[in-house]
Amino acid sequence: MKTKVENAMLDTAKRTAMILVASVLMAVNLKTFVRTGGLIPGGFTGLTRLIQEICELLWDFEPPFTVINLTLNAIPIVVSFKFIGKKFTMYSCLMIVVSGLITDMIPSYAVTTDMLLVSVFGGLFNAIAMIICLMAGATAGGTDFIAIFLSEKMDIDSWNYIFAGNVVILGIAGALFGWDKALYSIIFQFTSTQVLHALHRRYQKQTLLIVTKKPDEVYKVIKEMTNHDATLIKGEGCYMKQECNILYSVVGRDEVRKVLNRVRETDPAAFVNMIRTESLSGRFYQRPND
Repeated sequence: MKTKVENAMLDTAKRTAMILVASVLMAVNLKTFVRTGGLIPGGFTGLTRLIQEICELLWDFEPPFTVINLTLNAIPIVVSFKFIGKKFTMYSCLMIVVSGLITDMIPSYAVTTDMLLVSVFGGLFNAIAMIICLMAGATAGGTDFIAIFLSEKMDIDSWNYIFAGNVVILGIAGALFGWDKALYSIIFQFTSTQVLHALHRRYQKQTLLIVTKKPDEVYKVIKEMTNHDATLIKGEGCYMKQECNILYSVVGRDEVRKVLNRVRETDPAAFVNMIRTESLSGRFYQRPND
């Protein structure tokens, strides 16, 4: 049986490997699709590219991606380390540094010059890199730090603020370098956002309605696996006219599969209805970042 130290070392190696893969994908995407189309991604990555483009335009000099990105991330990193999670921040810093260094080291290469293909596939690869990074318990930094801090610690929906920031960045890019690039950048960001939303489910929620004859045992499964509570509703089956128990609970979408497997093991006769939860008001336990 593996010891806690061995499990910790294995977890560290796994997370580090995933972040390295995500860093390579992010850097390659920046030097192929993004660079070819002159696109401006969202967040601090987009701001970094905008600063590079402005320096190239005004002084015929492109400062290193790593230097600009680390400078922009300095304050968010401190906030994340203090309020979000130390390991989470350190792994995120690894992502920021490695992806930046690789971006500065590798040459640019045009896979295709078709702007629509560049925008769509650039957004796709950007989302894949982000998903791998998030699965490793980290982020690419910048607005992600800000969004997590505002949503988890201050219960503020940061989407409108981040969207407004991206609009400003794209507006400046459009005014300086042409509106066609700004519009294609919107396609890039839209593609990336949609793929990320479809595949990454940590912040999405699912409502479970479980009809069971073993409510206490099933509730114990939900509590132990997700740390979420449940509400017991007493009902009556319309066909058999027998009393039944309905457990109502809301869990993360990334937790649903493992919960259902354990519920089936606990009560094979349980009837489960899953409903996608669009919005939620009230206390909801969110696993903290380490």
